[in-house]
Amino acid sequence: MNNFWLMLSHSYFSKLKTKSFILTTVIVVAAIFLLVNFENVVTSVTGEDEPPKVAVLDEGNLYEPFSTQLAQLNKEIEIEKVSKDEKILENEVKEGEYEGYLILSQDQNDLPQAVYKSTSISNSEVWTDLFNSLQAVKNEQAAKQLNLSNEELQSLNTPPSFEREALVEGAKSEEELSEARGIVYVLLFFIYFSVIVYANMTAMEVATEKSSRVMEILISSVSPVKQMFAKILGIGLVGLTQLAVLLAAGYFAISRNKEEMVGGFFEGLGFADTSISLIVYAGIFFLLGFFLYATLAALLGSLVSRIEDVQQMIMPMTFLVMIGFFIAMFGLGNPESTFITISSYIPFFTPMVMFLRVGMLNIAAWEPILGMGILLLSILVLGWFGARVYRGGVLMYGKSNSFKDIKKAIELTKNK
Repeated sequence: MNNFWLMLSHSYFSKLKTKSFILTTVIVVAAIFLLVNFENVVTSVTGEDEPPKVAVLDEGNLYEPFSTQLAQLNKEIEIEKVSKDEKILENEVKEGEYEGYLILSQDQNDLPQAVYKSTSISNSEVWTDLFNSLQAVKNEQAAKQLNLSNEELQSLNTPPSFEREALVEGAKSEEELSEARGIVYVLLFFIYFSVIVYANMTAMEVATEKSSRVMEILISSVSPVKQMFAKILGIGLVGLTQLAVLLAAGYFAISRNKEEMVGGFFEGLGFADTSISLIVYAGIFFLLGFFLYATLAALLGSLVSRIEDVQQMIMPMTFLVMIGFFIAMFGLGNPESTFITISSYIPFFTPMVMFLRVGMLNIAAWEPILGMGILLLSILVLGWFGARVYRGGVLMYGKSNSFKDIKKAIELTKNK
């Protein structure tokens, strides 16, 4: 057992000290702080943006009602009534004096129409607000032509009351679902990339030791099964360490900028009111997903003796992770579908799909517990089978990138 803990600590600390781990962690932590403080960083670099200024050529006596409607819709857009030649206005727009210029006129029905010209129409916020203001003016004038009162016009423009209520007690509201969708989306990406990275790391670790012939020395003092689980646990601890650092950095960054996050981008993603239970579930499904795929990766990594063959051998495993991720992405729009429910109990998809259902729905407590139980049972079965393959696979050398080699590895195990 001492040899097991020695190998576990070696796997853990050797990966913890690598430049790739340190650099990745530092970059992600920096990205978290940059993302949380994004608006402040942009403001400090570029300064406060000046409000857009638009020149207005009024050819239909529409400026007054138009400016009134625009002021109610967006007070930041400045408009200025001008009487200039269009060529002069074009030059002033190109020189940056105006964001653009608007030509107001009337059509054959004496209703407002307009043409907006600018160097670029990519700033949709400006022309969208100009259009909505003009639409309001048109509605008023059309109502006058039809002899409609202001009350009748308001009644026509008022959208119908349409509310959605769930019949099941405790079901999430539309707002809660939107917030949950954002945080689940982010955490799903984390689970997906983490499982791929650390499972691949496990396979590479085994293949590297085999290619350097270190394995021949190790198996004389430590059993292959102990080696396999020591590597899996060691690299799993590396993943947990990185997860803890990132969560601590995220919590610190968010807690320091909580006021700036209210009502903005982060609140829409659900970060402003993230439940601790959701983070705990993310950690649990990350760990279970890692151990499931890392055991499979160690099994596959033991079959190759060249680092170049690792990616080809573990490609089917990578596809399994990707399929689970894409199913979860589909489930973001329809988490209650039968397909998603069934997929959440398929072991290789459970870490992401069951986590999706936990985050998006108020499901019964037994469902995630059953999912965890299925994962644990799958890990035990795969660990038992993987140990048999690993024990013989580490003794196989030469070109080996076929799944037929699993049978050879098991035969070698029986002959030992």
